Amino acid sequence: MSAQAVAEGGPEPVGGRGTATGGHEQAVGEGTAAGQRHVDRQARATVGHMDGYEEQAYYRPLWIEEPARRRRLPDPVRTSAVRAVLIIAVTLIQAVIAFLSTLAESWLAFPMVLSSVASTVVATWAALDVWVTRQVWNQRNGVVSEPSSTARTLRRERRRARRQARATERAQERIRRQGGTGQLSHP
Repeated sequence: MSAQAVAEGGPEPVGGRGTATGGHEQAVGEGTAAGQRHVDRQARATVGHMDGYEEQAYYRPLWIEEPARRRRLPDPVRTSAVRAVLIIAVTLIQAVIAFLSTLAESWLAFPMVLSSVASTVVATWAALDVWVTRQVWNQRNGVVSEPSSTARTLRRERRRARRQARATERAQERIRRQGGTGQLSHP
């Protein structure tokens, strides 16, 4: 870590290549309370040593989470995409084995070529399955700006059912507030 990064508020190197003491830094006794020293607004634990305090290494996190740029794929589409990637990977491995065994004039060449052809058909189907699954999901759940969209009809039906449930709930509440008058039997 450079001195410029430390001056800008970045983590100070401890126990790495940037220290002159071969990986150990001595904490000076002034202001050290209860074995803690604050450096660059970060508390670092210290361990007792014979001639003072030895500071433990500062560990940076392995990764820093960033907000996703794109939304996550829907679960059915993700499942079919993973399946397609695995099938395509197996197909490529089979093709390479078929090619190498053909070069080596091995008996394994003919069965591997046949299985590679069959796997290519299956891999094509898997790739088409991803596309079809995505289209179906978009048609059912997505926002498609076509008048014939199934998603719009489903949303309309759900809204109608919610309105009906709210109206029924209001009617029941009204009956309860009135003390049951006008009701033939209790639920």
